[in-house]
Amino acid sequence: MSRKSPRFEQGPIRPPNEARSLLLRITRNCPWNRCRFCPVYKKRKFSLRSVDEIKQDIQAARDAADRVRELSWKLGSSGRVDDAVISQILSSPEYSDSFRSVALWMYYGTGACFLQDADNLVMPTADLVEVLTFLKEKFPEITRITTYSRSRTIVRKSVDSLTRIREAGLDRVHVGLESGCDAVLKFMQKGVSAAQHIEAGKRVVAAGMELSEYVMPGLGGRDLWREHAEDTARVLNRINPHFIRLRSLRVPRRVPLYEDLVSGRFRMQNDDQLALEIKVFLENLEGITSTITSDHIMNLLPEVAGKLPGDKQKMLAVVEQYLKLPDKQRLIYRVGRRGGAYESIRDLERDPATYAKISRLVEEVAGERGPEGLEEFIAELADRYV
Repeated sequence: MSRKSPRFEQGPIRPPNEARSLLLRITRNCPWNRCRFCPVYKKRKFSLRSVDEIKQDIQAARDAADRVRELSWKLGSSGRVDDAVISQILSSPEYSDSFRSVALWMYYGTGACFLQDADNLVMPTADLVEVLTFLKEKFPEITRITTYSRSRTIVRKSVDSLTRIREAGLDRVHVGLESGCDAVLKFMQKGVSAAQHIEAGKRVVAAGMELSEYVMPGLGGRDLWREHAEDTARVLNRINPHFIRLRSLRVPRRVPLYEDLVSGRFRMQNDDQLALEIKVFLENLEGITSTITSDHIMNLLPEVAGKLPGDKQKMLAVVEQYLKLPDKQRLIYRVGRRGGAYESIRDLERDPATYAKISRLVEEVAGERGPEGLEEFIAELADRYV
């Protein structure tokens, strides 16, 4: 290990809202790894990392932070990680990727840390507490620590154990609820029931941690979309998580679900059908105070976001606005959104030049490939982000 560039292990993914967090890998891959819709971790074996190994990585991250600060003083920035410091680090080949990630974390100043990979609460409670305690000792500037976990794992821990973990420093747990419909969960091989989702969510909340539940619009396909929407809302009504994060289904070729899509066993919804599903989902959320976010490029309507119950009608109005667009405008918006040009329905009116360009593209693709080919083109645009 060179003095200038300490290295430590990092995993492949993190939630979108953790993009500016310090990333530390606590376990490797996913202990379940059978979900038919998930492209991550496939053909990779799960393993627990030892406490000593994790501590070595935390120390390496600390060393990296200290050396970033040293560089700042040398460059005349008085310990601040400003544009000059980050530019020097990012432009130099002598620094490792993990070193650069620490520098960027210091530059953004979020104070947040995300523990990778897919299910860190699978660790023995005493081991995770030891890791968290060490992390807080080495990084007193950290203000929030979060991680992924699975409902099936959480229900195996008592509220007392989860409280110990929270007291050691874990503030928030991200859980892939995906669906509250048992038929959908079984078909997708999620390995958990709606009842387990409810129990796990309640335990996390009871332990005093923030809970972020991920919901996957489209996971029920055309056959189970209504059950998926209504049952998922019912489960969330029982939990009342702090956050509900929407992440719409995409089915790239590399996921097991793709075989069902090709065979016709699973029929994927188009965007218009998906919007109707989200409308039904929102209508069935009752008696909770969760914050809904739509913070992923795969989502068609990122404006579906707000705090329940006050913003419910505002979010429903976004869906209605989309559904009431003329057919051509919906196509233009879909291509613009899937292509990265649009961030909201309002963008249709903000930039006439972009609108005209996308309109011509829609006409060209439809003329060359027909309506089905246009749908395939839109799907190809969206699947680039999976």
